[in-house]
Amino acid sequence: MSKSIIKHAFVALCLGGGMSLVSCSGFLDRESNSYIDKNMTFSSYIRTQQYLTNIYTLLPEGLTRMDGNAMFDGVTDDAEFALQTGDMQSLNTGSWDATTNPDNPWERCYMGIRMACELMENADNVDLETYRLDPKLRTEYANRKKDIRIWKAEARFLRAFFHFELLKRFGPVPIVTTSLNINGDYSNVTRPTMDECVNFIVNECNAAADSLELQPWRDNTALGHATKGAALALKSRVLLYAASPLYLDYENLDETHRPTNAAKWEQAAKAAKAVIDLNVYSLSNNYVQLFHNQFQDAEYIFMRRYAVSDNLEKANFPVSFGGTGGTNPSVNLLDAYEMTDGSDFSWSNAAQAANPYADRDSRMDATFLFNEQTFHDGKVESYIGGKDGLYQTNATTTGHYLRKYLNESVNIQTGGGKLGHTFPYFRLAEIYLNYAEALNEYAPGNPDIEHYVNLVRERSDQPALPNGLTQDEMRERIRRERRVELAFEEHRAWDVRRWKVASSTLGAPLKGMRIERDNTQATPTYTYTPYVVEQRVFQPKMYWYPIPQSELLKLKGWKQNPQW
Repeated sequence: MSKSIIKHAFVALCLGGGMSLVSCSGFLDRESNSYIDKNMTFSSYIRTQQYLTNIYTLLPEGLTRMDGNAMFDGVTDDAEFALQTGDMQSLNTGSWDATTNPDNPWERCYMGIRMACELMENADNVDLETYRLDPKLRTEYANRKKDIRIWKAEARFLRAFFHFELLKRFGPVPIVTTSLNINGDYSNVTRPTMDECVNFIVNECNAAADSLELQPWRDNTALGHATKGAALALKSRVLLYAASPLYLDYENLDETHRPTNAAKWEQAAKAAKAVIDLNVYSLSNNYVQLFHNQFQDAEYIFMRRYAVSDNLEKANFPVSFGGTGGTNPSVNLLDAYEMTDGSDFSWSNAAQAANPYADRDSRMDATFLFNEQTFHDGKVESYIGGKDGLYQTNATTTGHYLRKYLNESVNIQTGGGKLGHTFPYFRLAEIYLNYAEALNEYAPGNPDIEHYVNLVRERSDQPALPNGLTQDEMRERIRRERRVELAFEEHRAWDVRRWKVASSTLGAPLKGMRIERDNTQATPTYTYTPYVVEQRVFQPKMYWYPIPQSELLKLKGWKQNPQW
């Protein structure tokens, strides 16, 4: 665990009234010293509530969690992080292993799991006697009893979430359902099967959903907390992954081996449909605005809210607007966006190649900042020699800057216009695409497939899918729709793994745009030429992360993941 995470967790525990300092040397090392006695913590309504809040702080920080201010999509074929000397770059070059993985949430997730277990075990000890005995406080007594029941369900959901964060990286991992005894002997813990891990997480989601409500309980102070929809959305994603080729035979890393299981795809489809059928979520009518701190938008099922800040803008604005390069969308991703008429973009088409940003799916404009695009109070100049172009200090490496999530009202020079930010863990568009993908795998031709994909497309004014697509053609359409709709929401790395296509995606050369300006005419013209920014490395063993070496020393019966 990095020093910053250790500090983050320590501060959260102390500020929130947590009862112990959690050791950060691994899953098998638990609590050691008490800062506040456990009975003091969990006898207090306020401190128990704060303890739950602290667990939420351990969820992934989607906007800034790599190298301090980078997004995880910088280690996919969708982007490059401009600062190429950071630790995350090793994931792109293949120079990482079981002791040097820059995306290793093992300790952080098990810290969250332990804290969730502790809350579930002790929350019923909250002292509510004053409220129970006073007739005037009976309503508040009933409300607080309900609070505790919901807090325990939220903790169960979080425990499931953390287990899944581990599962999608490492494959089957230790399933933890109680606070671990620091003196326990865990050397004989056996590795569970993939099905055992998946079934555990799904059962956790079901149990949490049974107690959680459709809307945050009590008032808006609970916005951002888990609801019934969040638990069912996690179940949907888990079952979608579990039905995918990689998960059906997780030790076989041969990309030609892509098993399928109709029963599991059907389970995944039903789980997604259950979220849809809650009828409490709806697609936003504006894709652009959805990512501008609209945390109360009805499309969001579960999200992380960030405090008012301009740190994201400082990291990602073009350099002439005060930014430092940040996460740069790639030409690989650019090429995935259709033309506005639904046809494919092609570099072989001279007119399209002459202006690759014209007449494209509107989600591209919402995600990319590109040359000559109006932004803030000016225009982006990402051509060579332009103020935001290649080779300028701190400038883009791909010819593009990120637009998604940025609050364009921010003035970095003056500090004005700061707003909060929202990162979606689950939103309705994903659930629509989960449903369509799963349905296509076991019931191709079902009209719901086109219907739900088209709902996502229509929001961005893209035409409906053509009629009569084969199962294979629909599969590719759905996969591309996921890529452009969910860009920079931490789906790409895991999607291409579960589909077993990572060698041709994560392992493909990362491409940028070389833009040259011709000033010889009255109106300047531009030439756009894709070029290779970086040769990426993906080896079959990278379908799963290596289990941290420090943990294998304790789990003596475990083998390292294949080929590591």
